[in-house]
Amino acid sequence: MFNSQDATYMARALALAARGRFTVSPNPAVGCVLVNNNQIVGEGYHQQAGGPHAEVFALRQAGAAAKGATAYVTLEPCSHYGRTPPCAQALIDAGVTRVVVASEDANPQVSGNGLRMLQAAGIEAKAGLMAAESVAINRGFMHRMQTGLPWVTLKLAATLDGRTALANGVSQWITGPAARRDVQHHRALSCAILSGADTVLMDNASLNVRWHELPPYVQADYTNVTPDDAAPPTVRQPLRVIIDTQNRLTPSLTLFSVPGPILLVRGQITGGFSEQVEECVLTLTASKQLDLSALLIELGRRQINSLWVEAGARLGGALLENELIDELVLYQAPKLMGSQARGLFDVPERIAMSEVTQLQWQDCRQVGDDIKLTARFIKS
Repeated sequence: MFNSQDATYMARALALAARGRFTVSPNPAVGCVLVNNNQIVGEGYHQQAGGPHAEVFALRQAGAAAKGATAYVTLEPCSHYGRTPPCAQALIDAGVTRVVVASEDANPQVSGNGLRMLQAAGIEAKAGLMAAESVAINRGFMHRMQTGLPWVTLKLAATLDGRTALANGVSQWITGPAARRDVQHHRALSCAILSGADTVLMDNASLNVRWHELPPYVQADYTNVTPDDAAPPTVRQPLRVIIDTQNRLTPSLTLFSVPGPILLVRGQITGGFSEQVEECVLTLTASKQLDLSALLIELGRRQINSLWVEAGARLGGALLENELIDELVLYQAPKLMGSQARGLFDVPERIAMSEVTQLQWQDCRQVGDDIKLTARFIKS
């Protein structure tokens, strides 16, 4: 069905798609390469939500050379009218004769319809080449389309003995500068960042993406989209979602002094914040705790694909107990705090091995002086 040449061009399309990961939210990142007579005649990627899709950029570059070409697209071309016209129709109108797709679109508005539209027009269109790589780029989008919920990644920083803060709550800084820059990378990839009032108050945290702390390769992807020699481009700020059910946060905190939207999940609406802040009251459980499942449903409704969680042991433990974490990213520093320091999760004691939470390792690497461990949760 596919040959080595197809794989080469699809690999190029995937590399292009990856450039848009920091700017296209809530849309998926997509790349497209047009090939005619074994020559790339056009290529492009989706750069910003509401802007042209990858196929449009590639077709513009190819011009008349698109007629008779093969299109390599990392995600099934859309078949419906949204903020932009359907890309499947654009490929038909351009006269391409073959379309190779990495993965079908999980969006029910597309989900095979794009391929069927192309095939009905007499175009050879097939999906499945390097599908896993395409899904990996858009795992949050795919997950939300399939479940209605964002992909949840919990970030923790701990010492070698598994401690996240001293007994008095002090935790800055467990990890080194390289690990903190890597966290900025993950924030930039995410649609939203979730934290609690305790974390904000203890660290006076801003929880935003800071240009000067982003790794160079992330900065390069931003400048590919919005080049500006005079100043750094404007960074897309994730929605900061802060759980403050006791209404302890005030407008004077650093969190509210930096740009970017904020959703305060509170016990009651109080007002007094700037326009960038939205206050909302969500469902409480019988024990008067926030219904975290309801919160994730609400974030899915708001088109949040990827949720990055930076929180303490209490919120982390609540997410763990409710099986709401998809992935754990743990930065482990070569330090020891001792048995009186705070642990990773505040959860009830396990009394049998059958009650122990199971994870699967995904990655292990050194980041500066620290170790970065990535694992997926095995859910019951």
